[in-house]
Order: sequence, then C-alpha cells, then structure tokens
Amino acid sequence: MGKTSSRSDTRTRAERKFEKKLHFYESVRSSVARKAITKAKQKKRSRTKKMKVYDMSLLSEYLPELKAPQESRPTEFKLNNKKRNSLVLKESNKLKTVINHPNFQSDPLGSIFQHLLNTQPAMNEKPKRRKVKLGKRKQK
Repeated sequence: MGKTSSRSDTRTRAERKFEKKLHFYESVRSSVARKAITKAKQKKRSRTKKMKVYDMSLLSEYLPELKAPQESRPTEFKLNNKKRNSLVLKESNKLKTVINHPNFQSDPLGSIFQHLLNTQPAMNEKPKRRKVKLGKRKQK
C-alpha cells in the first residue's frame, strides 16, 4: 500500500537536500561577489566626482593661514558603574563641605552668586542701547 517512487534517480532525501543547499550557497556567493564588484566601481566613480568638486587648492593661495583652534575641552569619557560610583562619592563629599561652610549657612544665595562671579569668565560686551526714533507715533 506504500507509494512507489516516481523519481528515476535513487538518491536519498538527505542527499537531495544537501545538493539543494550547496546550490543555494553557490548562488548567494555569486550574487555577493557581483554586488561587491559593482560597489567598488561605484565608489571609484563617486570618489573621482568628489575629488573634482572639492578641489579647492587654488583658493588656498589667496586665503590667509589660520591657526588651528586649540580646544581645552576634556575628551568625553565613558562612564561605567565603577567610575559613576566614584564620581557620586566625590560630588557628595563636595556638597557636604559646601553645606557645612559657614558662609553658605549664613547666606546660601549670596555665596552661590559669589562663587559664580569667581568662576565664570567676565563679560566684556556692553548691552546695546536701543535707538530712540523721533517722529510721529501711530494713531489708532
């Protein structure tokens, strides 16, 4: 009552599955290789286009030389748990010393204001005055 095999070759199911898998892997490899080749060609084309557009070497003759800005900002660092805990301990100790300071206890806002005046850079610019126009006012 079993079904007779309609296939002419006597390969087992596992062999057919394996061959099918190999065929699939080969097609994937070939498509990846084709895509890599086309990407390489596109990169070359785009590089040459960009090089033509951004060639400003002639302008450098006429522009003055600028000094590179020296940034005094510290580099960003990644906080892990250990660093975070040590930072919290340091800051909490600083806060305790500030709260226990006699100047802060006598006048908290005044001491904060004084601290900001001492630590922040001074503003050299004077606020601009608005010009008063002489003339008729609009009548409603």
